[in-house]
Amino acid sequence: MSEETDLSTLLSVLDDEYARDILTHTSVEPMSASTLSERCDASLPTIYRRLDRLEECDLVTEETELASDGNHYSVYSANLDRLELSLEDGSFTLELTYREEDVADKFTRMWEGMR
Repeated sequence: MSEETDLSTLLSVLDDEYARDILTHTSVEPMSASTLSERCDASLPTIYRRLDRLEECDLVTEETELASDGNHYSVYSANLDRLELSLEDGSFTLELTYREEDVADKFTRMWEGMR
């Protein structure tokens, strides 16, 4: 979570059903906005608005995929591994754990996307 993202902003984003659906789907595999639109049964503008909010909170990452015809498009992956909210001594503490992908895995996924 970026330093300027506060607890209420993050909880507001996660309170949205479409944002949660996007995180659920992209935690399995990277997906384009149009695929997310179909899977979440939402319009493309709705998906892009939610993706923007999720990216602002560092909950999804965007990567460029190359299609076999030479065109390129964006795919999104959930960046969140775990979220822990605790209440201690009268204040909330939020701890986010992000997914870690090593360079070899990232290269393999990119290479397979080009074939």
